[in-house]
Amino acid sequence: MHDSRVIMDESAIRRALTRIAHEMVEKNKGIEGCVLIGIRTRGVYLARRVAERILEIEGHPVAIGELDITGYRDDRPFSAETNRIVPDSELSLLVKDKRIILFDDVLYTGRTIRAALDALMDCGRPQSIQLAVLVDRGHRELPIRPDYVGKNVPTSRHEEIDVSLSEVDDNDCVTILHPREAETLR
Repeated sequence: MHDSRVIMDESAIRRALTRIAHEMVEKNKGIEGCVLIGIRTRGVYLARRVAERILEIEGHPVAIGELDITGYRDDRPFSAETNRIVPDSELSLLVKDKRIILFDDVLYTGRTIRAALDALMDCGRPQSIQLAVLVDRGHRELPIRPDYVGKNVPTSRHEEIDVSLSEVDDNDCVTILHPREAETLR
């Protein structure tokens, strides 16, 4: 059992993504040569939403791709089927010599991002890779730092962050789940 508290509602998520879009345009001096790549599943929807805001800001569309990192994860048992690493040919065209902005919903230990970097490098050699996350909760196990953050949420290792997006979950919110006192004492 968990106690939960909403830390970002729909409007807070919208504002955070709008700010991130503006920061991206400013840092990259426009969007030429940029490609937004979302890590499945929620990172894809975040990338799409930011792309919509960039279109409103710049008046030009930005390329979007999605990345499946299943075969690159180090927390799943090895099997020939899940670890078949065949670069996506469409993604390979998007990645080569481009400024990639990689999206994920929550940054925690950094292992998901490490897997995504390996997958991207198998697709081709980008000019650079930047990282955008909706929530950074700390507790890194690898030297990975986001370039764009919607919200920093210091957490304990016992807490969880749950991101709900309307495209997948029918509503937009970020919730922090606190384990009940009795569970942490076990």
